[in-house]
Amino acid sequence: MYLKNRILYIIIFILVGASCSAQKLQLKILQFNIWQEGTIVPDGYNAIVDQICESGADFITLSEVRNYKDTRFCDRIVQSLKEKGHTFYSFLSYDTGLLSRYPIIDSTTVFPCIDDHGSVYRALIDMDGQEVALYTAHLDYLNCTYYDIRGYSGSSWKPRKPLTDMDSIMMNNVESKRDNGIQAFLEYANQDKSKGRIILLGGDFNEPSFLDWTKETMDLFDHNGLVVPWTVSTMLYANGYVDAYRELYPDPVTHPGFTYPMDNPLVEVKKLTWAPEADERERIDFIYYLPYKGLELKNVVIWGSDGSICRSERIKEHTLDAFHISGNNWPSDHKAVLATFSLKRK
Repeated sequence: MYLKNRILYIIIFILVGASCSAQKLQLKILQFNIWQEGTIVPDGYNAIVDQICESGADFITLSEVRNYKDTRFCDRIVQSLKEKGHTFYSFLSYDTGLLSRYPIIDSTTVFPCIDDHGSVYRALIDMDGQEVALYTAHLDYLNCTYYDIRGYSGSSWKPRKPLTDMDSIMMNNVESKRDNGIQAFLEYANQDKSKGRIILLGGDFNEPSFLDWTKETMDLFDHNGLVVPWTVSTMLYANGYVDAYRELYPDPVTHPGFTYPMDNPLVEVKKLTWAPEADERERIDFIYYLPYKGLELKNVVIWGSDGSICRSERIKEHTLDAFHISGNNWPSDHKAVLATFSLKRK
């Protein structure tokens, strides 16, 4: 009897030790277009701070950082979050920005913002001994070809004849610097991949995904009967990156996941639309990740509201999308995206 009990204790000890050695860490990333640092919406800056606090995100990728009046937005937002009881790390950037709850080891300008043609930045982060390469992208807003398809110029936003010839669509699209920004990201991220780091990318791409312009959606959302292989998303998928929202919700009909234009009740409709007579709704805010051993995507939500602008009307989305409807003021004309991962490690 003594021997049996001793063997049982040994087995329990081994099992407990094994469970302790394999730990799971939760991490959240928020992609957040903050619409000119919240300056367009009344009390928008404080709304940005409140939304970050409410999200519980560990990493935040920000679009439309401007450093107005010679201020450093990174310093202001870190201090404001500290006053709310949240410690974050950041660094000076322009156009895009980064926040991390974990210490930043190094920061890099991967694709600098020149003449407002977009930017990409990188932070190397020490997440309790695990290195994370976090990238933030705000890609070129010009030659925004999904507007040309809908009957508006994607550079001047003046009405035009809808562009439906596929060769012309693709030629117009690649005249932007969006592909250049993503190519710079891919080349730099290959170094992180070779060093065994987790790679995360958040951004406002100003371009749809090929996963959303499919045969099933060709006659919806003013797609004008087109299936378009949008280049930024095809480049990322060709290099093994995964679109977090589409990974959990692969059907673009039941889960279109629109992030723009959002119905912000604090702003006039005419300030929320660039194509007033079209259905311009798109999913242009993304979180991508490179598959990594032990990293598991657990949840993704559209953070902000279930309201959109369509043909200059405020509408509610009656889709199966996963929304988190915040009760606080909203600072932007974009909805945000929040992805939750777990990391199993020994």
